[in-house]
Amino acid sequence: MIVRRSVFPCIGAKPRASAAVPGLAMIGAVRAPPLTPLAAAVLHVPVPERALVVECGDGDAVLFLAREFPAARVRGSDSSAAMVRAASARVGLDPEGRVAFKRGKPGGLPYPDGFFDLVAQLEGHPAPSEVARVLRPGGHLILASSGRRRIFATWVERLLLRRLRRQGFVAVQAAEAGDGNFFVAQLGEGSASPRSD
Repeated sequence: MIVRRSVFPCIGAKPRASAAVPGLAMIGAVRAPPLTPLAAAVLHVPVPERALVVECGDGDAVLFLAREFPAARVRGSDSSAAMVRAASARVGLDPEGRVAFKRGKPGGLPYPDGFFDLVAQLEGHPAPSEVARVLRPGGHLILASSGRRRIFATWVERLLLRRLRRQGFVAVQAAEAGDGNFFVAQLGEGSASPRSD
């Protein structure tokens, strides 16, 4: 029995990295930048005075919001001290103090009640009562995912949506963007005292 091998083994196969040709995996597999869902979501919110990114990692989303809203004060919070240090190191000279980072967990954000006009979280699940606490009534929440997984596709995420509604959030927009998707909600005007989750 003669087994023939294709001269072009990659035809019909999924792209994979090759040790001989670095970057070959990117041919035919161009991905949208990971902030594309966030960039699409901000088109559905008014310009904030103060914005917060929960679990901000190395600060990409915070720096994006600072560029998108040049008059806003943008804060980032992350549960990892190492990530907060890395994000802070990326800020550089900021004499007006527009961008800053603090250590804090999603369930215990280190900010006062009603302080932000916009709260965003990329990946992960927010703590609805804590987001409602730091967000002023009428403020907006953005949840974005850069993966193909749709937000609110699993039962856990549908439970999260129910908890957001209980806190007074009303859906504004949900859509796919790039390789991911986003969800925008607004905190109702009468939601000044959030209930516990």
